[in-house]
Amino acid sequence: MKRNKKGGGGGANWMDTYGDMVTLMLCFFVMLYSFSTIDQQKWQNLVESLNPSTVEQIEQSVTQGGGFTPGGSSESDEVTQEEVDQDIEQLYEAMTQYVEEIGMSDRISLGKGSGYVFVSFDDTVFFNGDSYVLLDEGKKILDNLALSISEISDSIDEIRVLGHTAQAATESANNPKTDRFLASNRATVVTVYLQEKNIIDPARLVSVGYGQWRPVADNSTADGRAENRRVEMIVTGLDLDSEDGDDITQYYTMHGQVNDSDSGTDSNESSKTE
Repeated sequence: MKRNKKGGGGGANWMDTYGDMVTLMLCFFVMLYSFSTIDQQKWQNLVESLNPSTVEQIEQSVTQGGGFTPGGSSESDEVTQEEVDQDIEQLYEAMTQYVEEIGMSDRISLGKGSGYVFVSFDDTVFFNGDSYVLLDEGKKILDNLALSISEISDSIDEIRVLGHTAQAATESANNPKTDRFLASNRATVVTVYLQEKNIIDPARLVSVGYGQWRPVADNSTADGRAENRRVEMIVTGLDLDSEDGDDITQYYTMHGQVNDSDSGTDSNESSKTE
């Protein structure tokens, strides 16, 4: 009797397909693994090209067990109070010498105190009248100042830039919006220019606009008004003996106190409603 055959005996074909799929998956995962293996030197070169200071900070943090503080500097960075005081004195001497060299002692005045350098710039050093566009002459002066600051940046607690205007009419105050914005914008422009030089942690740069409200001369005369129109800069050194810490630490301490106070208020209110 003649029998009918069912099926073609192709049982091995599916195994060939399955084996090819497994091989391809193996190759795929090998490729993924190879991509995940980063050349350390190439990675370091890339990071350093984006931010030259980052690589050094990361290496110090890893090798010395340090960590990043809110201000951006690593805990492993150490400087003594004596070095801080010497650096602030060095900044004052460098700025004094530079102002004398360029013959601008009549437009830039300097002073110093315990742990700080105070610089006052006539507004014409940086700006034209009623303008906050930084002049090329002002940029050159800031370039020199930035160079001096970069050499002692580890010793600086804060750089505060202050913008001042003068009361235009003796019988009435300036328009508050115009007055405050001009002073603030001038201080901000100077601060931004320094920040773009990447010489110090931006958290240590502060700009303030006082407007006409902190005059230093008689505003009823032209000379007095000219003296009142100014941009000031206060460079403060670290006070390592302070129990309150540096300016950044003090800010976060106060911020934490505000949060604690809010939490206390909420809990009291909730207890009353319950």
